[in-house]
Amino acid sequence: MAPKHRSAVGFNSTQLRDSANPRASVWDVLALPTGDMRGRPYEERRALMLDMVAGLPEGSPIQAVSATEDVEVARVWYETLTGSGVEGVVAKSGRSPYRAGRSSSWKKVRHAETIDAEVVGFTGAAGRPRALAVRLPDGRVALSQRLGAQLAAQVAAALVAVAPAARGRAAGGESFTAAESGLLVEVLAGTTRHAVVTVTRVR
Repeated sequence: MAPKHRSAVGFNSTQLRDSANPRASVWDVLALPTGDMRGRPYEERRALMLDMVAGLPEGSPIQAVSATEDVEVARVWYETLTGSGVEGVVAKSGRSPYRAGRSSSWKKVRHAETIDAEVVGFTGAAGRPRALAVRLPDGRVALSQRLGAQLAAQVAAALVAVAPAARGRAAGGESFTAAESGLLVEVLAGTTRHAVVTVTRVR
């Protein structure tokens, strides 16, 4: 987890951007002047990271993400911190080395629900969209995470038949090509205001 803005924590951002109080959170260390740390267990990497953060000047904008080995504490965080924008928790094996991409040694547990959303645009080319702009039930337009190859091919069939309109902008500020396709998709959307949206299938 890492802050997304002044009062929310999200999985896909590493900086808290506020002109008066910029901050950043860290949860791992991959390399130090002494060498590559990726092969070391996570519990060792975290200890090294905490030492590094503790040695920063007072008032440093860099801070360590909270972590616990107590399952009950993690459950309390998961169940009570949604009001502050926390999307969920990440469970990691303390013995695991760092591996880029998905890994069986860690798992994200999000507050999320499946809902239907209208496709109102896309990024990339119509014939090969990277992500979709969708209108959520509350009226917000959000940009989805990157589409898998199969979903992208299914959506492309509908998008190429629609003449793209002007550029649009999602609630988070992301730009996309507007296209009123009439297409509905099922999305997994977090329950927090700044939640990640993942397309699961075409309706």
